[in-house]
Amino acid sequence: MDETHGTFPDEPGLPGMPAASAPATAATPYRVLARKYRPQTFDDLIGQGAMVRTLANAFSANRIPQAWMLTGVRGVGKTTTARILARGLNYVRTGQPDTGPTVSMPELGQHCQAIMESRHMDVLEMDAASHTGIDDVRGIIDGIRYAPVSARYKVYIVDEVHMLSEKAFNAFLKTLEEPPPHAKFVFATTEIRKVPVTILSRCQRFDLRRVEADVLSAHLKKICAAEDVEAEDEALAAVTRAAEGSVRDALSLLDQAIAHGAGAVTAAGVRDMLGLADRSRIVDLFEAAMRGDIPAAFAEIRAQYDAGADPAVVLSDLAGFTHLVTRLKLVPGAEADPTLSEAERVRGAQFAGRLTVRALSRAWQILLKALPEVQAAPRPLAAAEMAIVRLAYAADLPTPDEALRQLRADIAASESPGAGTPRPGGGGAMASHGSAALQMAPPPSSPRPVLASVPSPATASAPAPRPTPAAVPAGPRLGRFEDVVAQAEAARDIALKVALERDVHLVRFEEGRIEFRLAPGGRQSLANDLARALDAWTGRRWVVAVSKEQGAPTLAENSRAAEETRHQNAAAHPLVREVLSRFPGAQIVDVRDKAPEGDGAESASESVGPAAPPPEDPEDDDN
Repeated sequence: MDETHGTFPDEPGLPGMPAASAPATAATPYRVLARKYRPQTFDDLIGQGAMVRTLANAFSANRIPQAWMLTGVRGVGKTTTARILARGLNYVRTGQPDTGPTVSMPELGQHCQAIMESRHMDVLEMDAASHTGIDDVRGIIDGIRYAPVSARYKVYIVDEVHMLSEKAFNAFLKTLEEPPPHAKFVFATTEIRKVPVTILSRCQRFDLRRVEADVLSAHLKKICAAEDVEAEDEALAAVTRAAEGSVRDALSLLDQAIAHGAGAVTAAGVRDMLGLADRSRIVDLFEAAMRGDIPAAFAEIRAQYDAGADPAVVLSDLAGFTHLVTRLKLVPGAEADPTLSEAERVRGAQFAGRLTVRALSRAWQILLKALPEVQAAPRPLAAAEMAIVRLAYAADLPTPDEALRQLRADIAASESPGAGTPRPGGGGAMASHGSAALQMAPPPSSPRPVLASVPSPATASAPAPRPTPAAVPAGPRLGRFEDVVAQAEAARDIALKVALERDVHLVRFEEGRIEFRLAPGGRQSLANDLARALDAWTGRRWVVAVSKEQGAPTLAENSRAAEETRHQNAAAHPLVREVLSRFPGAQIVDVRDKAPEGDGAESASESVGPAAPPPEDPEDDDN
């Protein structure tokens, strides 16, 4: 299939391409490239081979439906395809016998010029975004009964059909299902999910694909040659990436780049125009971050910012390069992508051989979550630098399962007879990752590099110093069950603390052993969970057993009983009764103890801190 775009027949030049030498005068105003190189035949469409093949077979077998639904992202050719369909349905060559609808249109037919200029009376185009009501659809329904004036079919092109109202869609149903033989419908939309299924079931649907990068890049090269414009391959690759598969976006950006470069399209000019960073500098930033060299990473991102790059775009490109390295590592032949620069292709392959999938996946997650933060931050550069810090420090942290295995290994080593000597790869390995959640060690002064530098011979030959064994601090003394609950709160294990207060009827407690009856509805694993927690807190083994004895009330029950007693005592106070009687509907919300009185209290307060405030008025006591 030809991959060139056509042109209007009144333009001189090569077939499929207008002449670059035709000057734009007042009589022939300049037209943007997106309109100048709009496809005029099915052969001019690029990247839509499946749809063209289906239509060609349907036309040749005379299996032509009454309606088509064209959907896809912006700029892939939905409206253009609808007009080409109208040409193919009504194609008749001058002086030649009528052969019926066709997708082969080597020259202009009798109706082609008028259809391409949207002025044929039998090809009606309606913009559903501005004609959304039932009255607009009723006009189509009233006119569809009349035969075409000069063409073979009446063709109704409805663009952005998802904008029609519910009543307008319902009015279309009967006519769309059983239209007259001379009527055909072509719908186009970017929001296919907003179109009712009752409409979709009456149409043949075609999903127009995003144009692949290599096809779109080759198409831009042809247009630059036709326009006599010098364009660098790296610049066209940047335009192709920014277009994201949209031909119209690519041509609009190319038009802007030609004007920006005064007739020459360069990579530097495209970067300045789009606010992009140099791809090779993105690779340098990636290497500095993954190596853990934060000063170099900060200097690089600051230099790119001073050169005009948007911090959000820099992070987006950094995430894109992370994805590229992952593809190069996992997908054979990924380096053959024509949109890649030489630096991306060569250095990306080097990173792919040295980085693990885990490190790349974590870097991707960090950058992906940092993008909206940078876009919404009042200081985007500062937010981007903090994202680089997270990337440098967290890129090689252990996964949760690895950290748990390492922690269990450290605990087992500490309980072994030779626990005083650290094992190779034991706690020191955990500390090198800076995992503050697993051990209470100070964070490292610099991140552990994912891309370690090659050691010099002098440093490689020097033996590594043996770490000095650290004294293991003694665990807390838990002499009462309340101390266990307080330790759970101190360890921020709120779920365990609540369960101990609410579900435990204590039967017997002694240091190293706990027996309790589980309250109805309590979690069955509470005994095991508590035993593991006590072992971790105290460094010794505890026996936690579930008993069938009645046991004491739970701490929550004791607390509620004490609170009720306090309320009852307060309500029995004469002053409180007087207040409640004078203010109907008043209730006792809270009961607080008054501050201690006397010299002893004052001396006690002086020993621990500032003096206590003076006692409250007696009328406020217990109220």
